[in-house]
Amino acid sequence: MDKNPRQIYRHKSVRLKNFDYSQSGSYFVTICTRNREPLFGEIKDGEMLLNDVGKIVKKCVSDISAHYPHVELDKFVIMPNHVHMIITIYPDDNNVEAQNFVPLQHNFQHVIPGSISSIIRGFKTGVTKWCRKHTNIRNIWQRNYYEHVIRNEKELNKIRLYIINNPPKWDYDRENQNGLPVDEKKQYWTKFFNEYADESL
Repeated sequence: MDKNPRQIYRHKSVRLKNFDYSQSGSYFVTICTRNREPLFGEIKDGEMLLNDVGKIVKKCVSDISAHYPHVELDKFVIMPNHVHMIITIYPDDNNVEAQNFVPLQHNFQHVIPGSISSIIRGFKTGVTKWCRKHTNIRNIWQRNYYEHVIRNEKELNKIRLYIINNPPKWDYDRENQNGLPVDEKKQYWTKFFNEYADESL
């Protein structure tokens, strides 16, 4: 049985106990800005207009596969205050950390090289370094992030549709603090997934 799609987007970690997040597979990742600040641009007429910071975020997302050759980037979207992406990890016998995507500090808990945690940490670090050099923004990211292990092709296609529809449906986005009431957002996405459950891209 497929996981209820509404559960995928709840704002809590869905990490599986004892699951190795460096193993092969596809993952849906959401990374939010600190305090949900709209740092990356704005939505206008259903389209995301990136500012300079947003363009750097897009570049760093696009460069993930260059830094991690065993990783493939699928669909992604940059929103005013968060990023959604689908990442697929393939077997990596070398298991070597990217040289240019390294943490700003080294006093974190151990992170497995090549895992989702190390990839996201490297991405966030790249954006943070640029912002500290070129802007007055010091702390851009929320401390944690959200990830979901994608179990099958049907679920993958549902998440792809969700990502594609994020900008035109900004009013229904959970991260939009000025959007529609929470109940209306829940009703919309429930209907959305019921209607598009069998569609593929």
